[in-house]
Amino acid sequence: MWWIYALLSALFAALTAILAKVGIKGVNTDLATAIRTVVILFVAWGLVFWRGGIDTLPTLSRQNWLFLVLSGVATGLSWIFYFKALQLGKVSQVAPVDKLSVAIVIILSVVFLGEVLTWKAAIGAILIIGGTLVLIL
Repeated sequence: MWWIYALLSALFAALTAILAKVGIKGVNTDLATAIRTVVILFVAWGLVFWRGGIDTLPTLSRQNWLFLVLSGVATGLSWIFYFKALQLGKVSQVAPVDKLSVAIVIILSVVFLGEVLTWKAAIGAILIIGGTLVLIL
């Protein structure tokens, strides 16, 4: 079941790239990121209230808060750089390079989370890195 959500994530990420490329034409990319963030804020909190997740807010630990805030900072920086890259480059090149994050997360999951690096994951990461290099060069 997880893979269905992952495929939907990939689909909407692809749509994000196309819609953002059109939307940022002639717009300050920081402003575009801020607008996008406000929309996401309303959608995310709307889902929390609609699905009843607000009740679990008091149960979050300090560690939960710390790492969710750090994740939010990383997400914000990613979006800022992504929008700037989209404005300067071709979406067909920027989006795949952005997906180099898949190979990076495989490496970071081994280093920081102690996950086991399988042959399939290693080969996949190498192929992603190779494909990214082909697009860049």
